[in-house]
Amino acid sequence: MNGLQKLSRREFLQKTGVASGGLVFAMTLGMPRGAAGTGAASVAPNVYVNVRDDDIVEIYCHRSEMGQGIRTSLPQVIADELEADWERIELLQALGDPKYGDQNTDGSTSIRKHFDLLRTAGASAREMLVAAAALEWGVPASELVARNHAVYHETSGRSAAFGDLVATAAELEVPEQVTFKDPADYRYIGKSMDLVDGVAMTTGTAMYGTDTVLPGMLYASIERCPVYGGTVKSVDDAAALKVAGVKQVVKMPDGTSPPGYNPLGGVAVLATNSWSAEQGRKALAIDWDTGLNAEYDSESYRRQLVDTSHKDGKTVMNRGDVQAAFENAGRVIEADYYAPHLSHAPMEPPAASAMMHDDGSVEIWAATQDPQSVQGTVATVLGIDKSQVKVNVTLLGGGFGRKSKADFSAEAAWLAKQTGKPVKVSWSREDDIRHGYYHSVSAQYLKGALDDKGNTTAWLHRSVFPSIGSTFSAEATGPGIFELGLGMIDNPFAIPNMRLESGDAKAHVRIGWLRSVCNIYHAFAVCSFADELAHEAGADPRDYLLRLAGPSRKVVPADDGAEYSNYGQSLDVHPIDTARYKAVVEKVSAMAGWGRELPDGHGLGIAVHRSFLSTVGAVAEVRVDGKGKLHVEQLWLAIDAGLVVNPDRVVAQMEGAGIFGMSLALHGEITAKDGVIEQGNYDTYPVIRMSEAPKAINVHIMEVDAPPGGVGEPGVPPVAPAIVNAYFAASGKRVRELPLKKIGVV
Repeated sequence: MNGLQKLSRREFLQKTGVASGGLVFAMTLGMPRGAAGTGAASVAPNVYVNVRDDDIVEIYCHRSEMGQGIRTSLPQVIADELEADWERIELLQALGDPKYGDQNTDGSTSIRKHFDLLRTAGASAREMLVAAAALEWGVPASELVARNHAVYHETSGRSAAFGDLVATAAELEVPEQVTFKDPADYRYIGKSMDLVDGVAMTTGTAMYGTDTVLPGMLYASIERCPVYGGTVKSVDDAAALKVAGVKQVVKMPDGTSPPGYNPLGGVAVLATNSWSAEQGRKALAIDWDTGLNAEYDSESYRRQLVDTSHKDGKTVMNRGDVQAAFENAGRVIEADYYAPHLSHAPMEPPAASAMMHDDGSVEIWAATQDPQSVQGTVATVLGIDKSQVKVNVTLLGGGFGRKSKADFSAEAAWLAKQTGKPVKVSWSREDDIRHGYYHSVSAQYLKGALDDKGNTTAWLHRSVFPSIGSTFSAEATGPGIFELGLGMIDNPFAIPNMRLESGDAKAHVRIGWLRSVCNIYHAFAVCSFADELAHEAGADPRDYLLRLAGPSRKVVPADDGAEYSNYGQSLDVHPIDTARYKAVVEKVSAMAGWGRELPDGHGLGIAVHRSFLSTVGAVAEVRVDGKGKLHVEQLWLAIDAGLVVNPDRVVAQMEGAGIFGMSLALHGEITAKDGVIEQGNYDTYPVIRMSEAPKAINVHIMEVDAPPGGVGEPGVPPVAPAIVNAYFAASGKRVRELPLKKIGVV
């Protein structure tokens, strides 16, 4: 063995067949672990570990790999608690199945929500193997120790490999409770380890959703209405059917309202190869009913959002007496911030393949972040039971939240049923950018009051945007409380008078979560306004952030009348801790040499934001050249994510977040005219090019004794405000609108 192995289902069955016995360790959520595997209908076990009698440990990864390294980090946790030898582990990608619990690789949840669960999986396996050795040798288990894939009895000198203990361990009950290892004894947790899929990814042998090929497969290219919600009035497919390779033209079912994850409708061209399908699609003549959203115009909608933000909204949090504080203030400043719709634009656009079986079941191969969502959506679209939908999870060429939606998988399944053949649906990049689930557009209004010492005495923040909830409910016409908890309600500032409000906005496109979700525009507004307050007070922006944070304390938004979910986890375990916040402020500013003398035309900007239970500080150094153009020279990022499993992956995620955040800040914008999205590829929806990248993205991981927080998403929010704050420091000009290309500085 030379590391973790990726196995197909067929290979797994061959390896775990009659010739090789095995011991499966299972756990249940909220029930005694011994109930797992009993077959009781009410038990939904999480099965992660299988120790074979040939001394191989199989580890199931129930999350999706999209470049973040989760197929490495999750096995690290299990293998460490199990005391398994990394070279004798085989990794298997879990199918979509409720028995694994939550499989939605979204919200930076893979480690923070499953750390103890996975440790328990490894520890229970270890303790059963130790108990088996104790039984075989007639000694107390307390005298035994598991170490490096074997159990040892130091007193007698006996030892047994894990595989040799399988038969006995298989007869034992899964322990009700386990003892975790002392962190000082960790072998893998906290250590940088190479990506399991790294070689395959860098040599072009990794298999992604778009790489799936099935026997007799048809390739589908779907023409969708250019306006969201539109339908087909008529279609002339005569020219399309004359294209060589085209086998069939099929009208898709109309989209639903609300859209959910259902197909958008349109007309599909199916061919023996992707090129023919695309050429046939171009030959279609379709008359569209563009529907109610044909009047959607980004500029007029922006004015509507801004107007709403200037009116009293729904109060979601109220502290002190804001009105009185403004009336008695020495100075009052106001600012409007605007951020447009954004597209995920992953390198691999959505792709899924489907095959119907004779028994009416369907099998899917998809680049999906959420295989169970695929099961549910496909089952509904086909009118079958979820148990009849098998989902194979491929590698994802990026995701950012787009591939947690099941629409493209449902399209493939529906077409496979209609044609009676395996079908692959591949979205083009233009399809993805023009018909995706967009990050919401937003208008933010902020108002602050200062006393004669420059202290902020009052803070009013209104947030207006169409909700993600509109994707699932036609009644959702404004921000949901969970969205306001992403960077607004969890404001850490010690301002005595604070009121937070929301305003209604109707969606005219599909709204979905994108990497860091509402934290993007909330952090842009909050961190930019904090910088404005600092300059109004005549204070250093870094020092003023510390002043705003106030005394070290644990903030509880609910005490101020707000509803707050804290990303689905307890505030007792994952507090909003201003001591940790201030430590990040101090660290990232020290990294950047805050206060040093800068060349003419250079400026430093700072922003610090907590999201997904982690706090990230960003400092940007920008240069404004003689033509007034902005260049990001360097970025410094410090992250407090609690316990870190794989530091190298955290650094990589922060570097990626820096580039992602820069792309949004400088270029990211989706606009609509007459209901039609105006962008279509990287030429009109650019991401950062190498020539624009900073000279360095410097990352520091804070050493904190705390449970794991999120990593994949928290690095994005502070990047844009750090850049615009640095631009102000360099030029004296304020930017309150994204992207920066709108004002002609990039």
